[in-house]
Amino acid sequence: MNDEASTGADAIGLGPPRLEDLVDRESLRTMVGSFEQIFGMHVRIVSGSGTNLASTTNECSLCAMVNEEPSGRRACAKVVAEVKRLRLVSKEGTQHPCFTGARYRLMPIQYEGDVIGRVIVGPYVDPTIETIPDALFKVSSRIDVARVAELLPLMPHATEVVAEAVAKHLVAVLDVVLWSGHKAHLTSTMHIASMRESFKELTKKTSALEQAYAKQKELDKLKSHFLATVSHELRTPLTSILGYSEMLSGGIAGELTPGQLEFVKIIEAKSNHLLELIMSLLDLSKLESGTVMIRRGDVLIKSVLMEAVSTLAPKASKKGITFEVDAPEDLPVVVGDPERLRQVFINLTENAIKFTPTNGRVTLSARQVEVNDEDGDESGLVLLAPLRQMIEVRVADTGIGIPEEERTKVFDPFYQVDQRHSREYEGTGLGLSIVKRLVDGHHGTVHIESNTPQGAVFVVRLPAAPASETSPQTAVAVRFDG
Repeated sequence: MNDEASTGADAIGLGPPRLEDLVDRESLRTMVGSFEQIFGMHVRIVSGSGTNLASTTNECSLCAMVNEEPSGRRACAKVVAEVKRLRLVSKEGTQHPCFTGARYRLMPIQYEGDVIGRVIVGPYVDPTIETIPDALFKVSSRIDVARVAELLPLMPHATEVVAEAVAKHLVAVLDVVLWSGHKAHLTSTMHIASMRESFKELTKKTSALEQAYAKQKELDKLKSHFLATVSHELRTPLTSILGYSEMLSGGIAGELTPGQLEFVKIIEAKSNHLLELIMSLLDLSKLESGTVMIRRGDVLIKSVLMEAVSTLAPKASKKGITFEVDAPEDLPVVVGDPERLRQVFINLTENAIKFTPTNGRVTLSARQVEVNDEDGDESGLVLLAPLRQMIEVRVADTGIGIPEEERTKVFDPFYQVDQRHSREYEGTGLGLSIVKRLVDGHHGTVHIESNTPQGAVFVVRLPAAPASETSPQTAVAVRFDG
């Protein structure tokens, strides 16, 4: 395994494990305490880094006496450090002497061939010991010989065979614990590593999406600016074309023949259609750039509907379409901008006229309704939501209708329900998009229903003003993303 692969393996817990990660320290302390009670010998478990993970708490009396002297403490610390650092080249372990005449038995703790710690048994003395080692007195000349002779027999006694057996037995018990511990640790580590990688991937994708979104917003700004600029540039010469064509049809430049007059009327009609397109583009760019002003005040919906019908009556008359308006006089007022709401219902009514065949019918009706703030919520909590007073306006036609799967898409800019109709019915696909954005700006909603047996119904809901309040005239700029 190369270094890069090894680093990756370590990152997900496949490298050599650490002993302290695989075992519970409290369990280790209980284990070594049991061994001390059974075998009467001191036991210590040390990690691969030299950290003492568990040990018996009782200190030998001889060791306690030696540690009373500063030189004795230094000598003891040196022996302990050597015991922890001593390289264990064999799985059988080794023994290490102490200047007191005692010994330590060392046994490596291995997992899958890697040494991850060691078991230290001792200090203990051989049962056959009879003399006090000279090395003990070299540590300090003030050590009491009589006291040493008294304490030395009190130390744990064991032969090398017994000490080795105790160490091996403890290692065997640890092997079972380590296998279970490593399995759990590996599962946990791999889960954490998997979550870490998933988080990195998610962060990367989120960053890419944020960059794409920022770029898209910039492109939208450029598009809106381009539409506004082009629309303004087109409107100026178009106004001149309309003006001159009206003067020609009025006979200012001389009387026209019937054929010439027909051509001029066609120029006027097409110019007006193009002007409507340009105005729609300007409205859309203003809505997207946040330069549309909503002047809020009290609005009588019936008056707005009657104005829309009056404006479009000539167009409806040409197709033999009948208008019906059903709006009670006592409807509460709506808080909104009368000009923008007039634009909403003119667009909806004009759309209904466009897709209604000759001798059809367009109906505009209004009523007061109560709706939940969380209308449409399926969680059941809708029953606890407060009721709001709304004015519901329905614009129904007897036209070709809108398929259910298309009813949310028609509010997207430039969207046509059926491209085959784009030539038959003149339009840009902007009118309904503008309607949606203006209704949203009035904190209302708009959706489409079927008009059985044929046609479509556009349902607009706008907040009604409280009966006891009169809304002050205010103006706010509103931006609508879509």
